[in-house]
Amino acid sequence: MSAPGPGSLAIDVAGLSKSFEGKRVVDDFGIQVPRGTIYGFLGPNGSGKTTTIRMLCGLLTPDAGSGTCLGFDLRRERTAIKRRVGYMTQRFSLYEELSIEENLDFIARVYAVPGRKQAVANALAGLGLSERSGQLAGTLSGGWKQRLALAACLIHRPELLLLDEPTAGVDPKARREFWDQIHDLAARGLTVLVSTHYMDEAERCHRLGYIAYGRLLAQGTADEVVRHSGLSTWQVAGADVMALANELRARSGIEMVVPFGAVLHVSGVDDAVLDEAIAPYRERPGLQWRRVPAGLEDAFIHLMNLAQHRIQ
Repeated sequence: MSAPGPGSLAIDVAGLSKSFEGKRVVDDFGIQVPRGTIYGFLGPNGSGKTTTIRMLCGLLTPDAGSGTCLGFDLRRERTAIKRRVGYMTQRFSLYEELSIEENLDFIARVYAVPGRKQAVANALAGLGLSERSGQLAGTLSGGWKQRLALAACLIHRPELLLLDEPTAGVDPKARREFWDQIHDLAARGLTVLVSTHYMDEAERCHRLGYIAYGRLLAQGTADEVVRHSGLSTWQVAGADVMALANELRARSGIEMVVPFGAVLHVSGVDDAVLDEAIAPYRERPGLQWRRVPAGLEDAFIHLMNLAQHRIQ
């Protein structure tokens, strides 16, 4: 498959770096995101996700690196980028003492949206907010605040949405409805870069990137990321598997032992060495072993472990 041409890329950056008070927060970062793609941005807290997002939308200037966002130079055309991007921050950042409608009207004024009143009405209707238009933003639940924040991001008809952990603290039903909306928007051509900690959300993205300690460690589809991890995984169930976990972690050849409900996932990067490590336990009465495909969470824990070893 050939690489996408420059005109088909919403984000095309390379070598981005950013430091604060001598600490490198983002280090030689680069991605290409085709237009109309939902790109999942994953990584632990403090990994550099938010700093990267702020560089992409023109709020921060990189110390090094270059590239374009929506075809505009990341350094020289930051104002043009800001006009065409919708950015949803981690924390609710609208005015809690204003109503839903007043918040949307304010954002529409900031962007000088043509036909402002109709645009606000359309935004309210589009995300099911019309009946609550007079409610103060500060009285909304997490899910409704999320809807309002998304409506505010969309009111100026951006070409790119940058969503920084938008579903944190939101109930599962609201999360699912939110992702249905994101897929509807992407189907209409909007590009979305979204950071998340939820593996089920990561699997709903077209492509993924995993960042740790400021560096991009892996990217691709969910299947590609798992496959490239090279992990071999066994699942074990039975009585007192939590006690078994500590024994297994001490065995050479076993890289990870991760609880999943009442079972353990036992993984390693060398299939033969892993099989040898677990062989004595497969004969232990009361334990049921079976080989399973590695999951996305297994792959990301593996990547995190690799990143920790590199900086030690």
